[in-house]
Amino acid sequence: MYNLLKGKKGIIFGALDANSIAWKTAERVHEEGGAFVLTNAPVAMRMGQINELAEKTGSQIIPADATSEEDLQKLVEKSMEILGGKIDFVLHSIGMSINVRKGKHYTDQNYAWTQKGTDVSAMSFHKVMQTLYKADAMNEWGSIVALTYMAAQRVFPDYNDMADNKAYLESIARSFGYFFGRDKNVRVNTISQSPTPTTAGSGVKGFDGFIAYADKMSPLGNATALDCANYTVSLFSDLTKRVTLQNLFHDGGFSNMGVSDAVMDTFMNED
Repeated sequence: MYNLLKGKKGIIFGALDANSIAWKTAERVHEEGGAFVLTNAPVAMRMGQINELAEKTGSQIIPADATSEEDLQKLVEKSMEILGGKIDFVLHSIGMSINVRKGKHYTDQNYAWTQKGTDVSAMSFHKVMQTLYKADAMNEWGSIVALTYMAAQRVFPDYNDMADNKAYLESIARSFGYFFGRDKNVRVNTISQSPTPTTAGSGVKGFDGFIAYADKMSPLGNATALDCANYTVSLFSDLTKRVTLQNLFHDGGFSNMGVSDAVMDTFMNED
C-alpha cells in the first residue's frame, strides 16, 4: 500500500456485494488510507451485503435514492458531518435497465421503463454533481468518477437501452466536468471498463459471451473489478490532478482492436 489517499474523504455509490466494482474500490480506498461514506438505494441495500463492507472498512452507511434531489442533499450534508469536512472523491457506480431485466428488446421498449433506467443510470450522475456543486461540498482538486462501458460508442445489441444511458452518462461527465473544473478545480472522468461479472452486468443477455469475446480480443485480457478499483484509486489520488473530461478505456486494449489472432482462430476453426 502507498497511502495514496491518506487524509482524503469521499462518498462511494453502488456497493452491493463482493463482486461489485464499487465494493472492490471501497476496500482499496480503505487500504490506501481514505475514509468514506457508503450509499445505495434502500431496495439495493436489502439485496446486498453492504453492512459487511461498512464494518470491514470502518464506514457508515447512508441510504439514498440517487434519483431524489432531497435524498442527495441529505446524503451530502450528513457525509460532510460524518467525515468532518468537504469531500475529496466520489464514485458513481450505478446502472439499471428494467427493459434488460424484463427481457424487452431494444426495438420494443417500454418507455416508462426506459425513462426510469435513464434517470437511475445517467441523470442521477447529473443530480449527484449538481448537489455537490451547489453545496460547494468538494475540496479543490477533488475527483469524481463514474463507471461506463464501450457500448456507449459501439453496438452491442443485447446491451439494449443501457448503451444509450452510458452515452448520456459520458456526455454529462464532460459537460458538468467543464464547470466543476473551471469553478472548483474538481476533475470529472468516466472509466470505460471491460465487461465484468458483477450482479448488474450478469443480467445482460449473452453476458458470458461478451466476456469471452472481449478477453480474446484484448492483448492484455479483460480488466477485473479489482483492476478497476486500482485504476479508480489512481484517479482519486493527487497523481492525476490534471486529468479531467476524459472517458478512460480500462479494457486491456479492447477499444483499439479491430480483430485478434485468437478471435480469427476461433472463426476459422468453426469449419
